[in-house]
Amino acid sequence: MGDLKQTISKNIIDLRKSRQLTQAELAAKLNYSDKAISKWERAESIPDIVVLKEIADIFGVSVDYLITEEHSDEEIRAHEITAQDKKNRLIVSLLANALVWLMATITFVYIGIYDNSIHRLWTVYLYAIPVSLIVMLIFNSIWGNKRRNFLIISMLVWSVLLALYMILYKYNIWLVFVVGIPAQFIIFLWSKLKVNKNKA
Repeated sequence: MGDLKQTISKNIIDLRKSRQLTQAELAAKLNYSDKAISKWERAESIPDIVVLKEIADIFGVSVDYLITEEHSDEEIRAHEITAQDKKNRLIVSLLANALVWLMATITFVYIGIYDNSIHRLWTVYLYAIPVSLIVMLIFNSIWGNKRRNFLIISMLVWSVLLALYMILYKYNIWLVFVVGIPAQFIIFLWSKLKVNKNKA
């Protein structure tokens, strides 16, 4: 059992470092505490089979990979994310957001040319903010730190309320922002639930 603990410990450390993740970031992906990750990496305990499967899925390996001591160079290289991979992910995310703003600009220009009687035409860009945040949320959920999703969701809620207020500006419905207070409280509680629900 001791050897198995050491093997799993070494494999988790190697995989985590190859993805340039901190213990806290891996813990967030698993909804565990970083103390639990630290215990696994010090070979003081091992994750149960369900968690081993989650770890394997995160790193794109099999459970067998996690419990096997020796790996070929090809296997190791297949699971490393290089600096270029991270840069490519960032560029793809920025491109997706740039497309949102390009569409907003095209809309702005089109409406400006064909109907210049519309007041507050600049609000087209205001409406692009929630769309842009949704794109950020999608890419962060796929490639980023899941804990950052709560910040993005908070920004999304407030930007939607601002856009709604601007749509109905003539009715002066500033009270719509009051909805953001319980929504923010719910997001805060949700973030705490995700962090604390699992045991070390």
